[in-house]
Amino acid sequence: MPHSAAQNGKAGELTLRSSEFRAARESGWRKLDDMVTRVEKGGISVLSDTESEEIALLYRSAVSSLSVARNIALDRNLLLYLENLTFRAYLVVYGPRTGMLRNMAEFFTRTWPAAVRSVWRQMIAAALILFVSAAAGYMIVRADVNDFSLFVPEWASQGRGPDSTREELLNDEIFAPWKGFTEMFVVFANFLFRHNTMVGILCFGLGFMLGVPTMILIAMNGATLGAFVALHADKGLAVDFIGWLSIHGVTEISAILLMGAAGLLLAQNIVFPGRLSRLESLARAGHRAAAVAVGSVVMFFIAGIIEGGFRQLISNTAGRLAFAAVTGLLWVCYFTLAGGGANDDGR
Repeated sequence: MPHSAAQNGKAGELTLRSSEFRAARESGWRKLDDMVTRVEKGGISVLSDTESEEIALLYRSAVSSLSVARNIALDRNLLLYLENLTFRAYLVVYGPRTGMLRNMAEFFTRTWPAAVRSVWRQMIAAALILFVSAAAGYMIVRADVNDFSLFVPEWASQGRGPDSTREELLNDEIFAPWKGFTEMFVVFANFLFRHNTMVGILCFGLGFMLGVPTMILIAMNGATLGAFVALHADKGLAVDFIGWLSIHGVTEISAILLMGAAGLLLAQNIVFPGRLSRLESLARAGHRAAAVAVGSVVMFFIAGIIEGGFRQLISNTAGRLAFAAVTGLLWVCYFTLAGGGANDDGR
């Protein structure tokens, strides 16, 4: 029995140490718990200036207590209490001071438009790549319409090609009948959003590979666009097709260019980090690039809704061109004027 007696003595010693430990620190835990509960119910503003400073000290003390308690405490409930308290206190001390709705408002009214303005050089570069490749695709297909398949794979053509008649392009594409709310707004718009977002994310994400894949993707999209214009021009439908395309294309193509610009910004800061290290330069640019990319996803969603539904509801080319012009003007005004007080370098 000597062994059991030793074990009992050791357990009694640990219990005593645990009780002394708790008695010496429990008042601070309860004070911290009270402060955290008040903040959870009424926000950080319920604390006075003195309490705002004190809660950080109490939090650090509670974390220290938790570390010690894990070594000496026999009371499992005490450990659970301290773990829960320190987690809640961490969110109060280091968590965001504003709610989700306010953060979203800040992003769309200041952060995103300011970030977009900061990548105007990369935006111009992406637009030039798109324009040159579109012009090349147009001229090649215009010279020989049978070269259409060189730029547009079968899955993307959706049955359109050199053998399509003028009437088929008009009735089955440009002025196709409305297929109903579910088919157009839910099924088709969702497909467009997912496809366009995937292309955009590739343009952005592949910027880490020195921007070369980003430029190739932009060029491929431009060549495809030019080939489609040439196909319809061959049937005397160039203006009608541009109206059909522009009603959603102003938003969709702008989003692709912004994604590409964000990718080129990453590439620029990898290749030309300046006085900073490459990681520091990339981290600094990454905040702006990410803001541009996240906002562009919203543009893809809007473009999907327009393309999936509203495009076929406007059944004349003049109306579509007018809608596109208004949409473009709104985007220009938004990116130019919104968030004017924010630094255009994104910091």
